[in-house]
Amino acid sequence: MVRLNKKATRLYVLDTNVLLHDPSALFQFEEHDVVIPMTVLEELDKHKNGRQEIARLARQVSRTLADLTHRATFSEIQEGLRLHPARLDSGLLRILCYPDLKPLAHLDDSADSRILAETCRLRAERPDASVILVSKDINLRVKAAALQVPVEDYLNDQVYADSDALPDGCLIASQDEEGKSLLWKAMEVQVRKEPAGKTTYCLEGANVKHWHAGMLVADQETQPEFEAIVRSAEGERAELQLLDNYRTQASVWGVHAKDLRQNFALNLLMDPEIDLVTLAGCAGTGKTFMTLAAAFEQTFDKKHYERIVFTRAPISMSEDIGFLPGDEEEKMTPWMGAFHDNMDSLLRNEEGNGWDNPATRQFIQSRVQLKSPGFMRGRTLNDTFLIIDEAQNFTPKQIKSLITRAGRNTKIVCLGNVGQIDTPYLTANTCGMAALVERFRTWPHAGHITLQSVERSRLALAAEDRL
Repeated sequence: MVRLNKKATRLYVLDTNVLLHDPSALFQFEEHDVVIPMTVLEELDKHKNGRQEIARLARQVSRTLADLTHRATFSEIQEGLRLHPARLDSGLLRILCYPDLKPLAHLDDSADSRILAETCRLRAERPDASVILVSKDINLRVKAAALQVPVEDYLNDQVYADSDALPDGCLIASQDEEGKSLLWKAMEVQVRKEPAGKTTYCLEGANVKHWHAGMLVADQETQPEFEAIVRSAEGERAELQLLDNYRTQASVWGVHAKDLRQNFALNLLMDPEIDLVTLAGCAGTGKTFMTLAAAFEQTFDKKHYERIVFTRAPISMSEDIGFLPGDEEEKMTPWMGAFHDNMDSLLRNEEGNGWDNPATRQFIQSRVQLKSPGFMRGRTLNDTFLIIDEAQNFTPKQIKSLITRAGRNTKIVCLGNVGQIDTPYLTANTCGMAALVERFRTWPHAGHITLQSVERSRLALAAEDRL
């Protein structure tokens, strides 16, 4: 790493490999400006075709750049685009283009040499700023050091998370200095008891102006005393309905919530007023486990549904293993490991009620269908609890085809993690999961929650934090 004296203004020139290493690298330089040379855009264009991971990352970067520039004028692009529009101290994105660029003496006309030439020319044009080249390529860093070009390695390695692309789906009120919740500050509250036994809160105040139907609300993160769902919101008035406590009181097929967000998720899954549920979160947060528990409870105990349909995109994490024999369900079996693992865990938890024996297992499996999404078109699913797993691997068009299968008395649950997209040409911003959450965000019969706590094991939790 070679650095020169830093000035107040810094311009970070990003190499292609930095953007392919971390597609969100554009947003990791706080108040400093980020410069993308035209050579880097050409290199991204060369990498974007194909089904490999590098092609998917290149497409994600290209779409991010397209989102930043598609509403900007030519003059705004020349002056620089604000990377964080909501922040006044945000850095700018600058596109570097020199039509008459000449390679540096004694260097070949390669992409690395052109990036070095562009960096050197920018440094000559901006003596008032510190121009720093950022690259993961150690050879390029050695060349830059030899040419006395300030250069750094990119060290802010972050995996793209659900919170970067999806809303939390809930509002957890902050607290004052005395530890009291600010949820009720400057609000008028009326409470009424519904005939069905539910308690409804009518709130009025400026704080509810940006609330919407389907939003989940709590007065604090740990040990909340108030948990509710917004049933309606208009202007400065909202109606909230209290949620059930699945942590210490009720349970779903013997399953209790471990934290506030899991309690939100179980309430959405068990709520007859909610037809569409989207659950996001990293591996081990309990998405599939809680969804199957809710499906079993409402299908076998409460008889709300006649069947459970489980589907997911048959996309491999790496290379394809080849032809799979058997009928549709047999071919889908390798993709349904998460379903079978969680079903075994749920049946083992139900000791003493007659579910954990071969006969009743066979009965349960007779009411559960494992379907390929490719054969769902044209079907109408009535009295069905439909689970769409790995929803981040579907395109918006594919998600639409699955959601429109819903018939009479059907509930659809979509599970996904945008950090685990395996489908070519999809990114965290353009996948079907992101589109579904955004389009149904304010629909009163839809609910979304992003889970955060990893419950799988201490190893899984450590991996999520450290990797």
